[in-house]
Amino acid sequence: MKSASPPEHVAQVEALVNEKLAEAGAAVSGGDSQVVVILTMMNLAEACIAAQKELEEERRACKVRVAGLLERLDRREV
Repeated sequence: MKSASPPEHVAQVEALVNEKLAEAGAAVSGGDSQVVVILTMMNLAEACIAAQKELEEERRACKVRVAGLLERLDRREV
């Protein structure tokens, strides 16, 4: 596989995809490779969306915390 990413990153991606393919393969009876690939993509997409939501929540929490800290600093300067 060709990639502009470092070999370590490519290896991590490959390992994750192989792991998810194996999980999906174990969950699907009959071994239809197309169904396994689709299930794997759906599982990875679901994990990606969950991670995006978690990141957005963390960003919101950080913004609130920074705003609170800035407010405390402003009160001390008076």
